[in-house]
Amino acid sequence: MTALNSPLALKLGAFVALSNDEMSALDRLHARRKLFPPGRDMVHQGQVNQSAYILASGWVCSYKLLSGGARQIVDFQIPGDFLGLRSVLFRTADHNIEPVTKVEASEVLAIDLLDTFSRTPRLATAVLWAASRDEAMVVEHLVGIGRRDAKERTAHFLLELGSRLKLVGLGSAQGYACPLSQYMLADALGLSAVHVNRVLRELREDGLVTFQNGHVVIHDIDRLMVLADFDKSYLDHDGPLLK
Repeated sequence: MTALNSPLALKLGAFVALSNDEMSALDRLHARRKLFPPGRDMVHQGQVNQSAYILASGWVCSYKLLSGGARQIVDFQIPGDFLGLRSVLFRTADHNIEPVTKVEASEVLAIDLLDTFSRTPRLATAVLWAASRDEAMVVEHLVGIGRRDAKERTAHFLLELGSRLKLVGLGSAQGYACPLSQYMLADALGLSAVHVNRVLRELREDGLVTFQNGHVVIHDIDRLMVLADFDKSYLDHDGPLLK
C-alpha cells in the first residue's frame, strides 16, 4: 500500500490537498511495517522511548487500567489513525494500546516524525488537525458518559464510528463492519455488558440500528441522529481544504 491510497492519506485529504512531496513524506513514514496479533498490547502504560504507529488495517483500543483491575476504554482506533502520538511527545506512554483484531501498522520513530514535520510543515499541520479531531472526540465521549443516557450514548457512539469509517472508505450511511464485542462497548461507554445488550435490543426493536454478527446496519439514520442529538461538526469532515 502506497501513501496515495492509504487510509491516513484519505483522512488527511479531508483537510489538506496533499502535494507529491507530502505524499512522498507519508510514504517514508509508512516504511516500517509490522504485524500485531489481537489481544497483546502494542504499547504499555508507563513505557518510555515509545514509537508511534500509523494504523494501516485492523482495529485497536486505547485504554487505562485502574489499580483495582477495572478498565476504561478511552477510544477505538481505525485504519488511518495515529497510535501513541501523544506518548512519543510526552516520552512516556500514559495509556495502553491493544489490538482488537489482527493489525498491520507502520512504526514511526520520534526522530523521523520530527524530521518529516520540519521538511513538510503543511503535512505537520494536517497531522495536528487529526490530533485535534481526536481530542474533540474524547471531549464528546466525556459529555456522553456524563450527560447522555445509555440509549443516547450508544446511538451517538455508533454514529461517530460510522462517520469515521466513511471518511476512510470503510463505511456508509447504511452501515459498516464492526469487530467490537459488547464487553468492549461496555468498557468504552461506562455501562455493563448486560446494559449494552439491552440498549442494542431496544435500538433494533425501534427500527433504528442493528448490531449483530460483526456488522452495524443503520435502518433510519435521521431518527438515530435525532435520538443521539448527533452534530458531526466536531469531526470537521466538511471543512474547506487547505491549499
